[in-house]
Formats: sequence, C-alpha cells, structure tokens
Amino acid sequence: MKRGKFYFIFGGARSGKSTFAEKLASSLGGRVTYIATAEALDEEMVARIKEHQKRRPATWKTIEEPYRVAEVLEEVGQEEGVILIDCLTLLLTNLYYKQSSEQESDICSKQVLSEIKRLAKVAKECRSDVLIVSNEVGLGVVPDYPDGRVFRDLTGWANQIMTEEADKAYFLISGMPLDIKALKADPEVL
Repeated sequence: MKRGKFYFIFGGARSGKSTFAEKLASSLGGRVTYIATAEALDEEMVARIKEHQKRRPATWKTIEEPYRVAEVLEEVGQEEGVILIDCLTLLLTNLYYKQSSEQESDICSKQVLSEIKRLAKVAKECRSDVLIVSNEVGLGVVPDYPDGRVFRDLTGWANQIMTEEADKAYFLISGMPLDIKALKADPEVL
C-alpha cells in the first residue's frame, strides 16, 4: 500500500503558513479535504474563518472538527488525495480547555500530548498526503499567566512531535518557507 507524505507547516502569526499550505495542497494533485479545527466563538474568529473559506477552491471538501481530528484523519486518509488540517494550535486549545475544567493541568497536558502523538502517527501512516499547519508561539514574550505558559509549552512540544514524524517540515518567516529538515544539524557532529 502506497503511503502519502506528511508535511508539517508552522510559523508565527501572519507568517503565510496557511496560504503556503493551501498552495502546496493544490500542487500535490488529487482531491483536497480540508479539516478545519476552528470554532466560531466570537466575531473575530467568525471573520477569520470566512477569510479562510474565501481562499479555498469550491472543489475542496471541508470537514469542521474541533476535537476528533485523528479519528477523522483515520477515516478520510485511507484514500489517495490530499488532506489539509488547519490548525494544530486551535486543536490544542480545544482539547486543553475542554479537559482542563475537569482535570489538573499536568494530567490534562499529558492527555493532550498523547492525542497529538496519535495524530502524528496517523498522519504518517495515511495513504493521502497530509499537511498540518501550526503556530510557533515560543519565540515571543513569556506569558505572565500560568495557563498561557502551559499552552506555550504544549504548543512547543506538539510542534516537536509533528516535526519529528513529518517527512517535510517548513517554517514560515515573512511568507518564505524554510525546509528545516534539510537544515537539520547532526548533534553527533557538533
């Protein structure tokens, strides 16, 4: 059975990561399925979602799923094609805050990272090409509240998991993609 490629695309706010992922998805050929993790909980998010929807070709199939992304990917990733998941950071937010009201932060973080590891494994095993978009939030100011620091750490760990499993990992800076796996230094040589 042919396995698709797993692409991980991440960068800061307004770095061009979603636009790059959309162009890459179109260039890979085949039917594109877009898995949207955002929930329209306020007017700003409603506007952002509409902007993303306007950019997508009408031929793309959209699945809105804020929580069960690995399960949906298992279902739709068995056929050849392209699956674009936008975005991992919103999935983390959804999973963490859904569970954090019921559990201690450390336990919740471990459960969320377990789900992220599962998603990375599923993405790597799909017959479809899989693109996952995420934010890099660890390059800025350290948040001054505990939940913000937990979220920053979770995002950093999740991005490491995805980068490790991905066939290709692109870091977007000012709209320019860097292939970070091609730039990877061998720690044994340093």
